[in-house]
Amino acid sequence: MTALWIAHVTVTDEASYGEYAKRATGVIAEHGGVFLARGGAYETLEGPDRSRNVVARFPSMQAAHDCYHSPGYQEALGFAKGAAQRELSIIEELPL
Repeated sequence: MTALWIAHVTVTDEASYGEYAKRATGVIAEHGGVFLARGGAYETLEGPDRSRNVVARFPSMQAAHDCYHSPGYQEALGFAKGAAQRELSIIEELPL
């Protein structure tokens, strides 16, 4: 079953976070991730308001997990640390 990687982000350092996004994009694609939403219009109905929201679909929970824990993503993530407040979850999709 496919899985969604859902991130809610408030960026505090645009330059560092931009470097994270640039590096992470390729790593996510290498693990079969495809972006469904990346920034853009949003409406927060409950919980903390995060101005950047990202949804990527992966072929499986394992692929999403492996991406996050990969050396390439961990290297990219170093640029996001201290440059944003983030929540990130991996959620298994229901079959269509």
